[in-house]
Amino acid sequence: MAFIVLDAGHGGANPGAVYNGRQEKDDALALTLAVGEILEDNGVDVYYTRTTDVYETPYEKAMEGNEAGADYFISIHRNSSPYPNQYTGVESLVYSRYGEAARMAHNINARLEQVGFANQGVNERQNLVVLNRTNMPAVLVEVGFINTDADNALLDERFDETAQAIADGILQTLWS
Repeated sequence: MAFIVLDAGHGGANPGAVYNGRQEKDDALALTLAVGEILEDNGVDVYYTRTTDVYETPYEKAMEGNEAGADYFISIHRNSSPYPNQYTGVESLVYSRYGEAARMAHNINARLEQVGFANQGVNERQNLVVLNRTNMPAVLVEVGFINTDADNALLDERFDETAQAIADGILQTLWS
């Protein structure tokens, strides 16, 4: 079975996006741990860049994944927009729209769409360190907008289903 790096975005003194006291780093960590547990229950070896509220740079996280020799790198985040309630939905970012990372990103987005998130697509972002410095296919998943009340309500009300959807998108890629 595959070996996956799961990266909970931000952490420690870097909260990521913040909205009404809610911090991206907390949502990202909770989701990452839940997704990892599901993957492990399905026989996948998982390496976590963090399991507590600590900060490492994106470069350090990419290097950890490379040193671990993982098959895939998945970074979990929450999106944010300039104005509250401006946008909604899930977006996955990849270095290239072609290849294994893009296939996994599409699978994850499709599963999250079934949970109820609007699917904002898979987009190239070649300037992100966790995408351009990893030696394996890498996906950065933006699980809803932290400054959109509807996305927060959906995540809170369907947290377990959201974690399952991300894990199912990963597993679908591994098993096909």
